[in-house]
Amino acid sequence: MSNEKTALLAPRQIPQRAGAGFKTAHADAILNDDYEIGFLEVHAENYMGAGGHPHRILTRMRRDFPLSVHGVGLSIGSPRGIDPGHLERLAGVVERYEPGLVSEHLAWSTHDDAYYNDLLPLPYTEETLAHIANHIDRVQNRLKRPILLENPSTYVAFSESTIPETIFLDEIARKSGCGLLLDVNNVHVSATNNGFDALSYLKSFPLERVGEIHLAGHAEDVDDTGAPLLIDAHDRPVDDAVWALYAFVIQKTGPLPTLIEWDNDVPEWPILKREAQLAEEIMNREGERFLLGSRHG
Repeated sequence: MSNEKTALLAPRQIPQRAGAGFKTAHADAILNDDYEIGFLEVHAENYMGAGGHPHRILTRMRRDFPLSVHGVGLSIGSPRGIDPGHLERLAGVVERYEPGLVSEHLAWSTHDDAYYNDLLPLPYTEETLAHIANHIDRVQNRLKRPILLENPSTYVAFSESTIPETIFLDEIARKSGCGLLLDVNNVHVSATNNGFDALSYLKSFPLERVGEIHLAGHAEDVDDTGAPLLIDAHDRPVDDAVWALYAFVIQKTGPLPTLIEWDNDVPEWPILKREAQLAEEIMNREGERFLLGSRHG
C-alpha cells in the first residue's frame, strides 16, 4: 500500500490494563518514560494515507506497545450502507498494524454524498437492528476478525425506538458475533441528557460482551429549558461521577482494557498518563473485589 517499507508487526493482544489515545506529539515522552503505558489507541482515519511522517512514528510506537484501532468514520448505521472505499482503507490500516482490537461506533455520519462531523444516533427498532448487524457482518468478513461496537453519547431519543439500548446492543452482538466497547462517559452523558439512571443502565448492560472500556471528560452546559446538558467533549479529565461508574463496572467484570480518550485541548503527556494511572488504580482495587466475589459467589 506504499513505496515505504514497513517492518512486519507481530500481532499483540491488548492487556487488561489502562491505555491512552496516542498523539504524535507525545511520542518521545512515552518512549522515554519509566512508566510503560498498557496500550495505545489511534483513530483509523488518521492513518488511511499511504505513508509519511505519521506512519513512521506509529510504526515505531507499535514495535514497543500493543495497539488498538478505533474507527470514527465507517458510519455503520448509514441507510446507504458501508462505503466500500472507506472499508478498504480501514482494512489497510488493520493489515498494516495488526492491532489487538478494532472498534467502531453505533452511529451514522453519512447520507448520500454528505459527510457530517458528528456521530449521529439511530432509532432502536427491529429494522435498524437487522440493518446494522448486516453491516457489521460485512466489516468483519473484510477485516477477517470481530470488531467491538461502542455505545453512543446521545442528546435526544427517538420516539420510534421500540428496543432499549442495552438490549439493542446485546442483540447486535448476538446476531453478528461482534463484541462491545463500553464507553462509561457516554453512559453518564446520555443518562443526564435523556433523564435515565446511569447505574440502572449499566446493571442491564451485557457486560459479558465487553472487550474494552473508554473513559473521557465531558463539558457541562444547559439546554433551552435550563436543564443540565452534557457534551462528550474529550477535552478534560474524567469526571468523578464517571470514575464511580467505572468502579462499579470493574466490580462486575474484573479488569478490562481501559482507554483514556482526550482528543481536544490535549495536555502534556504527564497529565494524560496520570489519568491512565488512576484508571489502573481503580482497576486493581475493584478487580480484587471482583476476584473475592467470584471465590465466594
